[in-house]
Amino acid sequence: MTAPILVWLRRDLRLSDQAALAAASAKGPVIPVYVLDDETPEHRAMGAASRWWLHYSLASLDAALRGKGSRLILRRGRCEEILPELAREVGAREVHALHHYEPWWRGAEKTVGRKLRLCLYHGNYLLPPGTVTTGSGAPYKIYTPFWRALLERMPPPEPRCAPQTIAAPPAWPKSDRLEDWRLLPTAPDWAGGLRAMWEPGEEGAGERLRDFAEQASGYESRRNLPGVVGTSLLSPHLHFGEVTPAQVWHAASSAGGSVGIFLGELGWRDYAQNVILQFPDYGGRPARETFDRFPWRSGGPAREDLRAWKRGMTGYPIVDAGMRQLWHTGWMHNRVRMIAASFLIKHLLIDWREGERWFWDTLVDADYASNAVNWQWTAGSGVDSSMFARIMAPLSQSEKFDASAYIREWLPELAELPEGEIHDPAPMLRPAGYLAKIIDHRQARERALAAWEQAKG
Repeated sequence: MTAPILVWLRRDLRLSDQAALAAASAKGPVIPVYVLDDETPEHRAMGAASRWWLHYSLASLDAALRGKGSRLILRRGRCEEILPELAREVGAREVHALHHYEPWWRGAEKTVGRKLRLCLYHGNYLLPPGTVTTGSGAPYKIYTPFWRALLERMPPPEPRCAPQTIAAPPAWPKSDRLEDWRLLPTAPDWAGGLRAMWEPGEEGAGERLRDFAEQASGYESRRNLPGVVGTSLLSPHLHFGEVTPAQVWHAASSAGGSVGIFLGELGWRDYAQNVILQFPDYGGRPARETFDRFPWRSGGPAREDLRAWKRGMTGYPIVDAGMRQLWHTGWMHNRVRMIAASFLIKHLLIDWREGERWFWDTLVDADYASNAVNWQWTAGSGVDSSMFARIMAPLSQSEKFDASAYIREWLPELAELPEGEIHDPAPMLRPAGYLAKIIDHRQARERALAAWEQAKG
């Protein structure tokens, strides 16, 4: 009897275009396994919103596997211990998996590979991170030349279909019950908005991709407007590997119009992975030395300001609407993410790492590379970033990108304000309960520029 092969799943929760599953299925019986490993990532264990998504994504994957004659085995603990233990139980000698590039997963792959025959494949990015290099073979640090070089090697290969059937082992090993992992919030259950907005899993990803492909040609004109559905909403599906960038590319690239702008966003996702490959601690350490001595605010008043930002109570409607959308749905419009991040960093002078960790806990698409690269870009501390002295004005941004409908949706206390007032309500028009601005824009700008001069020495 052919020994079964373990397929180690992490952020690749799909059956189609899944190189590790396809290779294992071609060789014999397969045991798909997901290990809930909160110990290997240490302080980078998944946040609450991601855990909510994971529950439903795993349930969806198990149902899909059962439709192919297989099932998903769940175990909890350190991957480097659980996988060899499971291999001994079932007589497996090989583990197949997709490459992952977060520093903790790269370390885990090395450890597992010393204990078992680990066969790794690519498939979560347009091109394998680390393979898009300059003429001298050096990795790119700046996005624009990186994207040009990547684009020369596009399109990606055609996505592969899911196996028709997946051979089962003679006997299945024991599995944890998904419900026993307690990934869903209960006391209180704050996930009502997430359930209303999202359908985790490969099927939900496919539906979202088909919907977006029909409107992808108008991406540029709509993507910056918070009040309309102008972005793809594919980020959590891509993060959990329920759909691949290759599938997205081939579904959307022929749309014409401004779809090229969207494809560049897929390229930014690849770029972020290349950054953390070069700088594994990018999520916690600024790339520019100037920011090692930046005079971030701390202490009581700063903690209160941080709390107000998290709760959507800064007195700036566009910022508050974004933060409340985040809490309610686990997601925030991309333009508003930039506005809210810039406000925390430059208006409140609070360390960007505080915001990065809050997004890590509250976003359903919380991706280590993208989250870190985006926060460092906004702060000005990244290898490729906006200048710190370029301070985004949230009130004018709100008006420029026609955020009135968005504000009315997420700040119902302001819904009755006239169009000319909703972006920046006058004090006498602010309803009871909606606080005054925690800092004036001009005052915040002057304070931020003074702090920047101090950091530069």
